[in-house]
Amino acid sequence: MLLTPFERGLVAHLVADWILQNDWMALNKTKLRHPAGWVHAGIHAIFLGLALGPLAGAVLSGVHLLLDTRVPLDWWIRVFKRSEKAPEARLIAVWTDQVIHIAAIAAWVAWAPR
Repeated sequence: MLLTPFERGLVAHLVADWILQNDWMALNKTKLRHPAGWVHAGIHAIFLGLALGPLAGAVLSGVHLLLDTRVPLDWWIRVFKRSEKAPEARLIAVWTDQVIHIAAIAAWVAWAPR
């Protein structure tokens, strides 16, 4: 049984973000001047490129790099969700971040040129 493009992208994302991301990347990827974010995005580029093609890998890894600065996520949580002071704020942030990354993959699969 073959995986759909979305399923391939999802598995690529999960492997790159959860299995291949180490503490060095996780702790430093928010700073664009630090190599950790670029290495992490490069891993995404490779896996998403294999799953969805080189253009998808390039575009989605760039989106991933920018999302991992946490600027968009912090804004969303502060302005829209208003949950930055909730006891579960860290879990809310982690899962909101994952949903945004996966939604970007879904958007690519749905609307990207083939």
